[in-house]
Amino acid sequence: MRAVIQRVSSAEVRIAESVVAEIEAGLVVLLGVAVGDGEAEAAAMAGKIAGLRVFADDAGRMNLDLAETGGSVLLVSQFTLLADLRKGRRPSFVAAADPEDATLLIDLVATLLRERGVAVAEGEFGTHMEVELLNDGPVTIVIDAIDGSIQ
Repeated sequence: MRAVIQRVSSAEVRIAESVVAEIEAGLVVLLGVAVGDGEAEAAAMAGKIAGLRVFADDAGRMNLDLAETGGSVLLVSQFTLLADLRKGRRPSFVAAADPEDATLLIDLVATLLRERGVAVAEGEFGTHMEVELLNDGPVTIVIDAIDGSIQ
């Protein structure tokens, strides 16, 4: 499981020119599920996202997490994060989980975040989405969860 996380002032997902999900301040999480990922990776990823201390405290240091700031998550499935470009110029996506498995695990990450008190808005799996965001910082973090551990 791989995530690209951006701290944002606001973000939204549009499908066919209609806004289907939006947040104010918080995190946009582009999440790719790999072949072999399971509940352990989903739990590790949700825990890391919820606890990620990338918001400024009173001293201006990145020291606060989503719960401490009241921030939300915009969770967007992104199988292309598993692209393999070692051969040629056309990406291979054989490392990405099949859509059924990926959908279940992305839904599980969303559920686990909500159980931690995080408001979660979501894109729609398997559809063409336009994601618009105002990156705050900019702050961008990449997280890999392999065998339930965060790399």
